[in-house]
Amino acid sequence: MLTKKKIANVCLVLTAVTAISGMSVAASTSHYADSSSIVSDSEFAQAKKDWETVSADFTKVSIEPGKTEKQLNFAWMTEKSDKNAAVVYFGTNKKKLKKYTGKFTDADSTLTGGVDYVSNKVTVKGIKPNKTYYYQVEKNGVKSEIKTYKSQSNKDVKILFVGDPQIGASKGQTQNGNKLVNESGAANTAALNDSIAWDRTLDIAYKENPDLNFIISAGDQVNKTGKPKEEEFAGYLNASALSSLPVATTIGNHDSLCSDYSAHFFTPNSTNYGKTQAGGDYYYSYGDALFIVLNTNNYNVAEHKKAIAKAVKSDKDAKWRIVTIHQDIYGSGKDHSETDGMILRTQLTPVLDKYDIDVVLQGHDHSYSRSKMLHSDGRTHDSYEFQLNADKTDYDWSNAFDTTTNTKIGLYPDETDAEGQAALKDFRTDTGCYCLNDVQGNKVVNPYGTLYMTSNSASGSKYYELTPVQQDFIAERSQNWLPSYSVIEITANKFVIDTYQIKDDGTTEKIDDTFTIEKK
Repeated sequence: MLTKKKIANVCLVLTAVTAISGMSVAASTSHYADSSSIVSDSEFAQAKKDWETVSADFTKVSIEPGKTEKQLNFAWMTEKSDKNAAVVYFGTNKKKLKKYTGKFTDADSTLTGGVDYVSNKVTVKGIKPNKTYYYQVEKNGVKSEIKTYKSQSNKDVKILFVGDPQIGASKGQTQNGNKLVNESGAANTAALNDSIAWDRTLDIAYKENPDLNFIISAGDQVNKTGKPKEEEFAGYLNASALSSLPVATTIGNHDSLCSDYSAHFFTPNSTNYGKTQAGGDYYYSYGDALFIVLNTNNYNVAEHKKAIAKAVKSDKDAKWRIVTIHQDIYGSGKDHSETDGMILRTQLTPVLDKYDIDVVLQGHDHSYSRSKMLHSDGRTHDSYEFQLNADKTDYDWSNAFDTTTNTKIGLYPDETDAEGQAALKDFRTDTGCYCLNDVQGNKVVNPYGTLYMTSNSASGSKYYELTPVQQDFIAERSQNWLPSYSVIEITANKFVIDTYQIKDDGTTEKIDDTFTIEKK
């Protein structure tokens, strides 16, 4: 791997503290994707008709990348019975599929309406590039219908990068004169709305890019926090493209506080670092890249550092090191980037420098941004975290906690609260802990620093405004209230990313120039 330390060992530009504008308590945006207006009347009517069945089906299958491109991980739930067996049938011949067995474990019945389910997890091995495979899974002794998976080239890897599908987040919005709600089961009309839009985005992106290897989701697959949300997972997994495309999922704050995420997904090389109820950090290798996925809802960066070190040790020859996190520590959305998004900067940025991370993929802020090439300022800073609220059902988003001084910092103090305003100013000053390499143009060669990409919502379930003032570390940003996605191509010496938004008529258009990192 070409390390940054061989390229430069000085801070090129020491930036001033991020431009800060007056902040207000985050509130739901009025912008969202209304599925009744972006799909045909017949498609919408059929989806509504199917929702009664879809929302009650907790057994939908997810596919994730395995430890390398030669493996795939399957996960699905089935009702607990004497016929439980974690089995996948997989191969190139429909009439002679090979049987792969795995393990099943009990799921939390409080999340499935008191009905006992098990989580099945199976790894399929020996996958070769550029081949058509077929598979079935076994559900209580019955084989599912045959599905198709097409492997792609491992030399030129193409990835769909998406953020925050957050099925169910459009609650409170108006659709055809009625307000969308996120009640349980079929009554969750917000989840219905968002699952239609999510399916539409994946279909459009997949049609435009039929040679995709897999998807990276930057977290918040679903919306409800710390509560049963099986209908939201059902809506997420119901997207037709997901039967053919693996997704490397990330634990978002809305996924974090329940075990249902780990029941529905089978992440490779799972570690005990960075754990919450949903799971912890993991990693995998694909083509010329090493991918590291951190659960940044756990604010113990010392653990994330161990996970990164373990991942790097597993693939020392990887040409690229790419990290995915949910919270955008360098983003440009009004709701998060200058409050909770800053929490992990002071401790995580130096770790990303130490391990020569090339790119960080982020979500959380429901807006698009691309940073300049950033690195740590090398100074000592305090460390920060969020703590759970009193009933431990969500995080206390109104207060940051300084673990160095053991003090609480209100993120939205009243304008007359001089002490609170001063503490907030000190917090923002301390988290201005970066240097930037302000490279000109849309191509960088052997750069010093890390690129931070923040993806807007792929489903359009919820959008946030951009900060009034564009931060000095941001090169480009966009918020047009439309679902978007990025396409990443990785070869041995190039990382290329293009970003598109989907208009109401289903056509796509670029919202940023192609950006390329080249290594020589």
